[in-house]
Amino acid sequence: MSVGKLFAIVCLCTATGLPAAAGIWVSAPGSASVSTSGSATATSPVHFVASANSPACSKGVSRIEIYTTPNSLAYTVNASSLDTKIALNAGTYNVAVQEWDNCGWSSKAMLTLTVGSSTSGNPPPSSGMSFPNLQNQKGWSGYALLPPSWGICASCTPAGPQLKWSWTQNVSSPSMDGVSTKSVYGGGTYQWGDVLWNNHLIGSFSSQGLPDTSHTLNPTLHNFTYDVYFWVKDASVSQALEFDINQFTGGKSYIWGHECRIAGGHQWDIYDDVNRKWVPTGVPCNPISGAWNHLTLVVQRTSSNQLLFKTITLNGQTATINHTEPPTSTSWNGVTINYQLDGSRTGTPYEVYLDKLTFTMQ
Repeated sequence: MSVGKLFAIVCLCTATGLPAAAGIWVSAPGSASVSTSGSATATSPVHFVASANSPACSKGVSRIEIYTTPNSLAYTVNASSLDTKIALNAGTYNVAVQEWDNCGWSSKAMLTLTVGSSTSGNPPPSSGMSFPNLQNQKGWSGYALLPPSWGICASCTPAGPQLKWSWTQNVSSPSMDGVSTKSVYGGGTYQWGDVLWNNHLIGSFSSQGLPDTSHTLNPTLHNFTYDVYFWVKDASVSQALEFDINQFTGGKSYIWGHECRIAGGHQWDIYDDVNRKWVPTGVPCNPISGAWNHLTLVVQRTSSNQLLFKTITLNGQTATINHTEPPTSTSWNGVTINYQLDGSRTGTPYEVYLDKLTFTMQ
């Protein structure tokens, strides 16, 4: 309840020499293929949609990658199709969308992309980036949070006995792309215990190589999107699932806490950090058991430095929250994300699988 390449390049092949039917097709933000370059205009974040095939390779397509400059990998997915959004500054980009199959062949489509300034009234994207497949990257630390304070238990270990937990990456099933992560709430001697996982993206201990020691990046970031797929066999055993976005800049702490209360009432709550309490939104939260659920959270640090909870989208249903909260104080600088499993009164163990976790900030 608290907040607390693969690039062993065998051959940089283009379409030349490829089996005739193999290729890559881009349908957004513009049309492009192996044989036809394209052009497009868009605003940030840019919506990319592409698909690929390789019939001559019995093992199929391995991955698709998006390069915004010749040496800048902006996104990769271990699948034969992609549908993602990438935050880009205003300007012109020579984008390459490249597919690789499991037999060593590769092909790419080229797209000249002009990104304009946003007309949404939000702060301009002076800097932007997207981190795909975060669930399968380094930097995750797990902690037990125990009542009554739900502070981090310094003496707890994943083996228990107070609370048990585990985090297993590169899981092939259930998985959408072969790289899901299995998170486990293992129960223990404490009722109502929670397991928190945290990843430092910007600032000290950054898992992305972004310490931002001069504090020139973090202050420019105002818009954040947490996009993730999750799978749970029996959602009813979970007290709640929590997904948090945290920014610390200019002496202020911005905690966008989102909690899907399941056993706790099937409703979304958001966090009031000043008063250390959860605020019901009235928005239902009913994740589907035994299936992949798609969650997208959109928040903003406003031009007046308030926390704005904008929208929650679960399985295609978008709820507009538009709720503001004031920040609290801090001396730290950085951006982190949290993910948390909450235990019920019975402490029943359960597992949740995460996949295609993409975090975008601009």
